[in-house]
Amino acid sequence: MLELTSPRAWMLLLLPLLLLLVRCWFSAKRVREIRQQQDDRLPPSPSALPVLGHLHLVGSLPHVSLRSLAGQHGYDLMLLRLSAMQVVVVSSPAAAEAVLRTHDHVFVSRPRSLVADVVMYGASDIGCAPYGDYWRRARKLVTTHLLTVKRVQSLRHAREGEVSAVMAQIGEAAAAGAAVDVGDLLGSFTNDLACRAVMGKSSSRNDGRSKLFRQLIVDTSPLLGGFNAEEFFPFLARFGVLSKVVRAKSERLRRRWDELLDGLIDDHESKHKPMAAASGQKKDEDEDFINILLSVRQEYGLTREHIKAILLDVFFAGVDTAASVLEYTVVELMQRPQVMRKLQAEVRSVVPKGQEIVSEADLNLNGTAYLRAVIKESLRLRPVTPLLAPHFSLTSCSVDGFVVPAGVRVLVNVWAIGRDARY
Repeated sequence: MLELTSPRAWMLLLLPLLLLLVRCWFSAKRVREIRQQQDDRLPPSPSALPVLGHLHLVGSLPHVSLRSLAGQHGYDLMLLRLSAMQVVVVSSPAAAEAVLRTHDHVFVSRPRSLVADVVMYGASDIGCAPYGDYWRRARKLVTTHLLTVKRVQSLRHAREGEVSAVMAQIGEAAAAGAAVDVGDLLGSFTNDLACRAVMGKSSSRNDGRSKLFRQLIVDTSPLLGGFNAEEFFPFLARFGVLSKVVRAKSERLRRRWDELLDGLIDDHESKHKPMAAASGQKKDEDEDFINILLSVRQEYGLTREHIKAILLDVFFAGVDTAASVLEYTVVELMQRPQVMRKLQAEVRSVVPKGQEIVSEADLNLNGTAYLRAVIKESLRLRPVTPLLAPHFSLTSCSVDGFVVPAGVRVLVNVWAIGRDARY
């Protein structure tokens, strides 16, 4: 029998341990190779700093900074690490089509946001709601009841009435030799138009709510699109100071929205029941968005918070963004007098003599190819929003030959795509 102190005995004891270590080494090497292959398939990234990542490369105009980065490195699809947050930036039409159309089921959701959770009533609007059953129901409601072709056409008289009011203001200012603040004028125009669609013609302007809506939109927009440091530096959440400040601001805004929207809904509820009992169905031109939402709330399982969140979507999508596009279009035309003269000549050629205001029917029935081209070019140069609202990848997905990991934010740089000389 061998003694344990002999060299041969020690060899017999150490041999299994040595084989186990060798096997572990080969297994670790294989894991490293697999991870390296996966990393090689990730979208390319510029050089990063410790802790900050690529955060220092994003300036005060993110869409401009991101376009410069993509141009310098030749990346149509770029993975950035903004401290602890991973963001995939899309800067080409092919990659954007893959994200928004081909793999829309993967990128359909939205990342959660503290401000949206508070201001948008638990992210119950369509723009901020995560993908799920409620989002599908809300989207179906909007497309089948609020934004149908028939509904849009029923608001034509409201649009023409607001255009007439704007033209009257410009005429009065011209007669008095006064200057016109185009930005303020167009902002009031889009706000009043949205109010008429939401509240109805009887209450859109006379009670002062229209101005209150506009002021609330101005106060809320910077907070919704603002910089939340805790999303990039999660360790700050342990202290909770920043989140408390952001939450306090959001709750103050929500209380102001509650006071305004609850009053509107209460007014419509008090009028909706007796009118529905007296006359089966109202005319299309008399149906505003609040009445429509109240009439289908049981069918779609809507609470009052859901209704208020959807109404907020209408205002944010139809007021600030539309006004900025119109204002930039006027700026671009003023910088190009020859384009303005050609556009004016085309519009005047389709308007019947003696008619002061151009109607939508005139533009739809007659040839206005140059007007349509000007609108498309304006949207290319000055998109409604330079960066689309962030999407969120539910699973990993292959886009443009690279793997986009699950759980990352995806930003589509529409401003960069519109200015890409390759297209």
